[in-house]
Amino acid sequence: MRKKIALGTWSWGNKFLWQYNPNFDDQLFRTYQEAIKRGFSLIDTADSYGTGKLKARSESLLGNFNKKLSKAQVNKIKIATKLAPYPWRLGRKGFNRPFLDSLERLNNKLDRVQIHWSTALYNPLQEIQLLNNLCDLIDQGYRFEIGLSNVGPERLIQIIEFLSKRNQTIKSVQVQFSLLSADLYKQEIVKGICETNNIEFLAYSPLAFGILCINPNHVERIKGFNLRSLIFNAYSKPTIELRECIYEIANRRSVSMAQVALNWCCYQGAMPIVGLRKPSQAIDASGVFNWDLTKKEFENLVNSSKEVQRRMPINPLTSK
Repeated sequence: MRKKIALGTWSWGNKFLWQYNPNFDDQLFRTYQEAIKRGFSLIDTADSYGTGKLKARSESLLGNFNKKLSKAQVNKIKIATKLAPYPWRLGRKGFNRPFLDSLERLNNKLDRVQIHWSTALYNPLQEIQLLNNLCDLIDQGYRFEIGLSNVGPERLIQIIEFLSKRNQTIKSVQVQFSLLSADLYKQEIVKGICETNNIEFLAYSPLAFGILCINPNHVERIKGFNLRSLIFNAYSKPTIELRECIYEIANRRSVSMAQVALNWCCYQGAMPIVGLRKPSQAIDASGVFNWDLTKKEFENLVNSSKEVQRRMPINPLTSK
């Protein structure tokens, strides 16, 4: 099976977590170009990506970037956005305005619409109405695929059955999936359902905020007071053995630790969504296409992962 990697754009416009600055935009465009050149086939964004006045900045950047590309380049990729099911987006028209706004920001290049999280835990009907809304938009002539995010196995089966009654299918499901994910058993069930129903299984946060890329031989604390530095420093010690295992494989194969962690996802048929901000990161991540983990290497990573006591937090909005 051919490997696929998606470009994640969560950081594009996010000042709080990623210290985004508009001065970075030229670099982001070069990163985008490099990713397409290197074979990234899916671009993942959301109408909530961007903080404060920069809300939806990621979509706007992609729309502007595509204007600078050739038609052939744009046709090589799929752009998938996620619409947030905010409490005020209700009924079978709750996504109408958000959808049209995203379509405009993306310069009419919108291949897949995903519901950003499941509302099953607090308002099950809202999710069903919004799915009906997406089906209605398709019936009206808009052309896009339907995807889900942060959905559990029980709810996934229910939605598959519901959409079949509307003569629609799910193209993709994305969940948190990495060597540090807390509920890997549950995600394995989701992955199995996806395989049975020919649904793409997307792995978001495959590098666990970059924790899996920290050289285990570097013991210094990351300076600065922001959420990312707090996360790095909190997970540095509990993950040392796992990172030693990743580093050993990376060193022996002369690849980066990021490639090892991404190939762990690819080994299982998942498509990792890799957050990129620099062209060099796109070049490095694309190295995944050039080699595969052995069964023994994969097993060593799995066994090492099982020993980690501090896992990444479970998304509280993920349904059962």
